[in-house]
Amino acid sequence: MPEEEERPIPAARPVIGDAEIEAAVRVLRTGRVVQGPEVAAFEEEFSALVAGRHCVAVNSGTSALHLALMALGIGQGDEVIVPSFTFAATANAVRLVGAEPVFVDIEPGSFCVDVDAVAAAVGPRTAAVMPVHLYGHPAAMDRIGELAERHSLAVVEDAAQAHAAELNGSPAGAMGTAGCFSFYPTKNMHTLEGGMITTADAETARMLRLLRNQGMEQRYANEVVGANVRLTDVAAAVGREQLKRLPEWTERRRANAAFLDAKITRAVTPPVAPGARHVYHQYTVRVPDGRRDAVQKHLESRRIGSAVYYPTPVHRLLPFLKDGKPDPRWDLPETERAAAEVLSLPVHPSLTEDELARVADAVNEAVE
Repeated sequence: MPEEEERPIPAARPVIGDAEIEAAVRVLRTGRVVQGPEVAAFEEEFSALVAGRHCVAVNSGTSALHLALMALGIGQGDEVIVPSFTFAATANAVRLVGAEPVFVDIEPGSFCVDVDAVAAAVGPRTAAVMPVHLYGHPAAMDRIGELAERHSLAVVEDAAQAHAAELNGSPAGAMGTAGCFSFYPTKNMHTLEGGMITTADAETARMLRLLRNQGMEQRYANEVVGANVRLTDVAAAVGREQLKRLPEWTERRRANAAFLDAKITRAVTPPVAPGARHVYHQYTVRVPDGRRDAVQKHLESRRIGSAVYYPTPVHRLLPFLKDGKPDPRWDLPETERAAAEVLSLPVHPSLTEDELARVADAVNEAVE
């Protein structure tokens, strides 16, 4: 086997280049490293990605979800409709404000929340819906928006994996009451660690700024009970450099996904809904009939990274069990099927065509 084919292909490869390092050093030399001009500039520049919405930077995507719910007044006695096929942070944020997550099923194609299931779950205590743009595919926000308007519900977009995704020309993070992004190192862009909240409402944005900084805009003039979830200027400087390259990286991911779509013939490749712009935070195939683990082992033998997101639906995780068992209210067949079948393959922008071909060939070999 040629030497290059023997090199490992990681499932993800975060980019930290000279530009990011130089930006971080530049800020460190200024001595102004927390909630300063770099954060303000990053917020302003990120706003262009979300149709000019107000942007409030925080220290993680989880903090973004948490503060968004706080700013919207969601708490004790409220229910928030969420998918169970997602990372636990989605439901954790609901619990952190004292509300209860109501889990609903997903669409089999996009892996995003099933709007009919959301409609069926709306009750007298429902205060919000939290759709997740999973793997970089936008949820059906047009239908979710109509449903939310009928029932006077807030919509908090979990866009942690969906930087630059769109639905019918509208960007992720600009279609709900608030949008929440993550800048963890494996995301499509990162700030080492961090998050962003977007909103069209100026008063909500002001409340978010209070909440992230101990409830104050002016020092010692606390207006509300807040937290300390500020983003550092070092992280913001890294994010500004990453944001410059996001368009290039996004198109590279989409091209890589198109290559895999064409070459993988033995697994179910990810479909894209009409009007959706998928940005492929993950390229997730389905391997049915209980063969997923064997395929993953074969990939490992070929030194190809892969991952299962998510093997355990959130409603089956310990904090969300009822008397030690999944709540019998949550009958989520598509969620259970996805958890048993999904496998995410390398799609990051650093991949070469030879590496992509290796990935596709290995999947076809393993399934066949």
